[in-house]
Amino acid sequence: MSDRGRPTLLLVGGGGGLIGRSALVEFAEHYRVLSVHRHHVSSEVAGRVEWFPADLGGRIDWEPLVRDARVVLTLAWYRWESEPRFRGLRDGLLRLVAAAKKAQVPRFLHVSVPAAPAELEGTLPYLRYRREVDQAITDSGLSYRILRPTMLFGPGDRLLGVLLRLIERYGRLPMFGDGRYHVSPVAVEDLALALRLEATREGVGTADVGGPVRYRYHDLTDQLFAALGKRPRYVRLKPRSSARLAALLTAFGSQLLYPYEVHWLVSDLLGLPPYQGLDRPLQRLEPYLAEEIARIRASSR
Repeated sequence: MSDRGRPTLLLVGGGGGLIGRSALVEFAEHYRVLSVHRHHVSSEVAGRVEWFPADLGGRIDWEPLVRDARVVLTLAWYRWESEPRFRGLRDGLLRLVAAAKKAQVPRFLHVSVPAAPAELEGTLPYLRYRREVDQAITDSGLSYRILRPTMLFGPGDRLLGVLLRLIERYGRLPMFGDGRYHVSPVAVEDLALALRLEATREGVGTADVGGPVRYRYHDLTDQLFAALGKRPRYVRLKPRSSARLAALLTAFGSQLLYPYEVHWLVSDLLGLPPYQGLDRPLQRLEPYLAEEIARIRASSR
């Protein structure tokens, strides 16, 4: 299909990340996609995406980029960075919101994160600056939708796929606290579909996005062991010791799990209710586990 006559989607943050790759699959057939981010990614070439190279924390002139956009979709944020980097990205996104408002962009979509413990919300740059962007969108007067997914799963995810690999390799996992806190994993493909559907809707507001099943974390990890045909074995850690371990790993360059993510996980705030906005049922976890295990074992041959 030619791009001629198709509406323009301004994809801020690129199609190379977990959400971005699935968003491209959903949007590229229906929109001319202009992707703004720093580094070239192969998934955008395959999807015939026009790339605009830019540092999102820099002084981008957003006005010509948003002028013809029917939809703006922002995916950009860091998991772990210095405070000046978070502040710079916030400033860049605030300028984007202002430019979108000036251009009267018809629809503004934004991916954020669920509520976190109050002490993290108030002090952690990752959250403090992100909430300022969320609030600016809410106050902008634009037709907007903010989606806040909980734990995402899909090929290349940073938690469940990693946990499967740890179990396969070492036969055990760390257990943070008692494991009785909850998570409701949601497929990244479902989030991408939700974004595409929200692009054509008129409602405004913020929605949390949970998956179809709310698990106790301990039960979920037991299921990971069972899917691999292994007996559950854990190294049990108190929550404070878990955060210290994550801090130590981070200090040595690990990106597996950051201290604030441990705190957030054990706070029992991530067991969100199922998202209700799709035109089909939410995907369950079990097919993904089977596919991911097949990929893991194929790669080790």
